[in-house]
Amino acid sequence: MLLQLAAEFDLQRDVVPWLAARGWAAALDTWENSPVLYVVNVERNGKIIYTWKGREVCEDVCQGARKEEREGNQRNTHIGLYDLQTKQNEHLYMFERDLRIISCSVNNERTLLAVSFHQYTEEERVSRLLQSVSKYLTLLIEIHPINNVKVLKAVDSCVRVQFLYPVEGRNTSTESRLLLISEDKYIEQFDIHVAEEEHKVVIQNSGQLPRARVADDLIWAQWDMMEQRLFYIVPKESRSTLKCIQFYPDENFNSILESHLDISLNDTQLKLVNFGYDYFQDQDVASKSLNLQVFTSKAGGLCVCYSLASDTPDEITYSIYFLHKGYNKTFTVSLERTESHQLKEVAFMNLDYYVAAYLPGQFLHLLNIQHPDLLCYSLFLTGEDARIDMLQNCSIRSPLMSTVLDCHQGSMYAISISDSSLLQFLQNSKRDSERLAALHCALLHFRHTEDWEMQIIWWISDNLSTCHSFDPIQEFIIASLYCRMCPETHNLDKLLPYTSLLDWIGIIPGVTCATDIISLPVLEFQNSKGFWEKLNSNLESVKYAEPHLHYHNNVLRREWRNLSEERGERSSTAYLRNIFENAKKVLSHLDTWDSEERLVPLFQEEDYQQQLLMGLMVAQLKDHLMRHLQYVGKKKIDQVVLDYVANLLNLVHRIMKEVWRRYQLHSCIFCFDERGSTGEFVVFHIMSRILEAANGMCMPLPPGFHTLHLGLGVRCLPLHTLLHYIDNGVLHLTETCVRKLLKDLDDTEENEKLKFSIVMRLPEALGQKVRQFWNHPINANFIARKYVKLLLEKLGSRQCNRPVPERLSVAVEFLPLNYLTNMLAEIENQGVHPYENQDHVNVRFVEETALKHTMVLLGLRHS
Repeated sequence: MLLQLAAEFDLQRDVVPWLAARGWAAALDTWENSPVLYVVNVERNGKIIYTWKGREVCEDVCQGARKEEREGNQRNTHIGLYDLQTKQNEHLYMFERDLRIISCSVNNERTLLAVSFHQYTEEERVSRLLQSVSKYLTLLIEIHPINNVKVLKAVDSCVRVQFLYPVEGRNTSTESRLLLISEDKYIEQFDIHVAEEEHKVVIQNSGQLPRARVADDLIWAQWDMMEQRLFYIVPKESRSTLKCIQFYPDENFNSILESHLDISLNDTQLKLVNFGYDYFQDQDVASKSLNLQVFTSKAGGLCVCYSLASDTPDEITYSIYFLHKGYNKTFTVSLERTESHQLKEVAFMNLDYYVAAYLPGQFLHLLNIQHPDLLCYSLFLTGEDARIDMLQNCSIRSPLMSTVLDCHQGSMYAISISDSSLLQFLQNSKRDSERLAALHCALLHFRHTEDWEMQIIWWISDNLSTCHSFDPIQEFIIASLYCRMCPETHNLDKLLPYTSLLDWIGIIPGVTCATDIISLPVLEFQNSKGFWEKLNSNLESVKYAEPHLHYHNNVLRREWRNLSEERGERSSTAYLRNIFENAKKVLSHLDTWDSEERLVPLFQEEDYQQQLLMGLMVAQLKDHLMRHLQYVGKKKIDQVVLDYVANLLNLVHRIMKEVWRRYQLHSCIFCFDERGSTGEFVVFHIMSRILEAANGMCMPLPPGFHTLHLGLGVRCLPLHTLLHYIDNGVLHLTETCVRKLLKDLDDTEENEKLKFSIVMRLPEALGQKVRQFWNHPINANFIARKYVKLLLEKLGSRQCNRPVPERLSVAVEFLPLNYLTNMLAEIENQGVHPYENQDHVNVRFVEETALKHTMVLLGLRHS
């Protein structure tokens, strides 16, 4: 069970005991198969309005008996209110009749109550000869204290009521505004002024309340109580138009959004969402009505969720219109079981970062709102994973973000993704689509504890070879960076990469998906902040081809390769000095985060290539952000870039630290006199995959990574495999590791072979630094040969015109050697010395090495 519920309100738990304490619970029975206690509305301030039916129960038994005898079976209809904040109930009003409450709302100050109810059924009106009496009645009642009652509507069409609420913290008591939503497909607003007279709050000018028409000809409407927004749909030929009206605290309202939808709704009756809950209407078979909801997210996402009954009994179809992205996705799901009594309608729920499509007993589909482009970032669950405890019917509404109301049970729950269930699902998943979706959900949806992140890293280390269509290390690093960095600056989420994948060709078994491009919504607002500003920013990103806004490493890779090849030629330029200064800032910035002694021996040496890549990434990411975040100051962007690159290095170190702990490694990896353990071999394999991931993303690694990797390779791999890894660029020869290897290993036959193989593969610059630490004839011979080669290259075609200098060693009657040493001595005297930092490497060294080598070859001396 991936989704978990926490009960915030339950009629049986929070209301029935209160009723029992006041003598009302005795009448709480089911009467003619109709409920006597049910929820009718949820207000913005967390107030839940409910109604119940019962007879008055008096303390005086005799009086109660006489009253019962007088009234017969007549029942009263009560309206109560439960406050989620204070956990207190309050009795608001009582009708001395048995009524069917359709809609009810109370104003913010709890001085006015609006009620719409069904007076008589058609059969009752005929039987009682009440044809001239209206079927529905809408009242406005003064309840502070209970006083006057005003009739707002007396009609034969159903009416819903909803008070508008001011912004939180605003004290207002003299004016309220009320929406009336008619079954005749219009909405109007009443302005109600109140005044306090003799300790009573009364309606002023109640004879003629000012009213304004808000919308006409609508066939669907939804109320957003938290943001005071009205979404509604008007049919236009074969298409429909979604509109939104924003209500403001200053009594104004504006039409702020218009979007065309390819949904044909001409023959559909008016459907209302979140305008209270008519228990009787909600029990109708949902397949006969329109199932459509609008959800918004804090990041400026706007989704229309829509489903209709399928003509095929063993499948169901639903569509999600991602209006903020400019396309919709239509899903057709093959059902496992098709019992007709179970299949009612898909329930949609708003989880902010996700929209959930839920069909009890069949599936749970979590669709990523912010990144819906690739199907692999959405979770599709079946079986036990898809089950949601206590939500096994489809009388489900989502009145608030991350909240569901079960109208049938009269319960409201906070709904969230379970950390433990998500981790278990990740660990048990067999398909790459499930693994990738669960991994992104875990990284992007939660702010993790260190233990939670450790569990994810352990899963990655166990599944490096089982994920075939994506690299879990790359996804972990990129998604974690995205999650950490995007809250720092507005619109950063549109400029930083959130995945390493460019496309996804995988499929979800039993699910087909069709994607259609749709027209972008049209916004009309001025100086609006919050959601509308973010939605507008999302739409602008789509207009300017959003994928191209995300930072990518193509230019970085090319520039890094060019600078690496020109190391000696441009090392003194101002450009390179700036690059390395950037790298120093990153490492210095990282040091301020982690003052503790590091478990893994990283960040303990300089690494030219990695620092070059660090500095280049800082420079290019800074340029990228400066182009698109022109309203953000340079100082802020500098900080964001340093944080990004430092976080990147820290994530690699975090992975290393967790696997280090898991396999209980320590600093003995630099002791080359024994073979590596099984744990070391596993860590070596993980480091190889980290290196592969870094190369794929052109991502810098912490200084010391290659030294550590090579050290583990020497301990864990046979020689031929080690050399193969070096020759193919998996292992990088570093000065620190090679120097220690040459100094610490004794010169056994096996070690000589290892050392010589390493020395032969050293780059020239590095070889000059470290070969001196191996005092061995083989190495001396190699150095001498290299020295002669370099001197002769310097000589070129020049002739020796100077007299032969004095011999630098004992006289040897070996003319070829004499001639060679004389020539080399002359070149040295001209100021040419390739090994300036190694004074002992000179012509005399060459001569002595040559003689020793010759004697070995002649068998006159052992090597």
